[in-house]
Amino acid sequence: MACLRVADLPLAAQLRASPELHGHPVAIASGPDGRAEVVSASPEALREGVRRLTTVAHARAACSRLCVRVASPALERAARETLLDAGLSCAPRAELAPLQSGVFGAEACVFVDASGVEALFRSEAGFATALAARAEGLGLAGSVAVAGSRTLARIAARRLELRHVRVIPPDREQAFLAALPLELLDPDDAVLDALTRFGVRSVRELLALPARALGTRLGPDVLALVERARGRQPEPPLPEAAPSRLVEAVDLEHEIERLEPLMFALQGLLSRLLARLESRRLACSGLALRLELAGRGRAARRVGLAAPTLDLRVLVRLLTQALESQPPEAAVLGAALEAEGHALVASQLDLFRPDGPAPASLGATLAELQALCGAERIGRPHPPDDHRPHLFEMRPFSSTPAPSQDEPPPGSPSSLLATRAIRPPIPAEVRLQGTGPGWIRSTVASGKVVHLAGPWRTTGGWWAPESRYAYDYFDVLTSDGTLSRLRFDHVSRAWHVDAVYD
Repeated sequence: MACLRVADLPLAAQLRASPELHGHPVAIASGPDGRAEVVSASPEALREGVRRLTTVAHARAACSRLCVRVASPALERAARETLLDAGLSCAPRAELAPLQSGVFGAEACVFVDASGVEALFRSEAGFATALAARAEGLGLAGSVAVAGSRTLARIAARRLELRHVRVIPPDREQAFLAALPLELLDPDDAVLDALTRFGVRSVRELLALPARALGTRLGPDVLALVERARGRQPEPPLPEAAPSRLVEAVDLEHEIERLEPLMFALQGLLSRLLARLESRRLACSGLALRLELAGRGRAARRVGLAAPTLDLRVLVRLLTQALESQPPEAAVLGAALEAEGHALVASQLDLFRPDGPAPASLGATLAELQALCGAERIGRPHPPDDHRPHLFEMRPFSSTPAPSQDEPPPGSPSSLLATRAIRPPIPAEVRLQGTGPGWIRSTVASGKVVHLAGPWRTTGGWWAPESRYAYDYFDVLTSDGTLSRLRFDHVSRAWHVDAVYD
């Protein structure tokens, strides 16, 4: 079992959202005023004399160039979920560790299944190094330890410095635990006080005492602590991968009333969201935007995508279009973006067909078209289960290649005539010659009618005026060489090109 640990989550979450603050003295405060407490500080600020649990005014007096940020629960929650994404990018099973209190209240950990990792990473040390690198690539620097259980891996990670990794072999686990202080085992406060009064301060001293006598004097809680110290605490298996719905949120320090600064903040959320999706080999197939407005109001926007994509420019354009069409009714205080992850499409090339577009490029192109034309205009037309011939519905476009057709039998025509329906039909200007069309002008076919067949009449829906239809169809060949199907609508008294033959 591997444990990826970030020691100071409030600070790490702020540095992930604002990478330009790396290397500067930064303090995380509990509130916006000068009397708020400093809950976290960067190493640069600590070297300048800033101390935790002091007021912001005292911290600014100690360091004049201190950068103060208010603690953001939304950023911290997104940072914890990012740790889970880093774990799932290296192994199929991972789980966030429950939050702690007391000395380790600021840490965030994720447990990752490290069984069988030698096939991909050559060794457990290579796996730990790759896990730390994935987390740092997502903006969270931490330490990684690999051991035989979650408890032991978490304790080992607490003993490491930032960006360090360690693997504890099975034959070294007892020796590693024996020298540790009891505080690292997260004992109950009452049990720890009682053991301290007995002079027991290390794991070695605890294991030297008889377990039955300890249980008689201190109760069953100390027996669980002994099992934890021996590395025998029962642990359930890690769950399957979490649902691929990722959320990035931010609590804004100032109200935003204009669209340009709001899109600047949303672009940062999007970039972090796409990095998490890419680490798990997913693409964004839809976005849901939630805005916290002044006056306790809320607003929501949903952006659908014609195809999954990881193109930041396309998603920013879609969000801008959604907000421009329906701007927020008040100033924005916070924002949250939720992305629906979709597995990246891997297509097998056909040896006897030309190579089609790459799935990622096709998805970006469809998303661009959707931003320009609208979501309702992008997709593939599909005939619904209905008796009316002119109806159709739009379905999501799929890049799955069509099944290969069998060779035609000997003696059959070398080419087949295909009918391509045009939905919606294209208006046409028609001049009659006798009882049928003699000349046509449209964007599909134009010219004198050379050959004509028809009409074939189709009627229906006579029981309701809104659904009534009556069409006359003609197959016409015009002088420009186009063979098309012409339709006359008796209800609207209009001509349309309904289909073409090729």
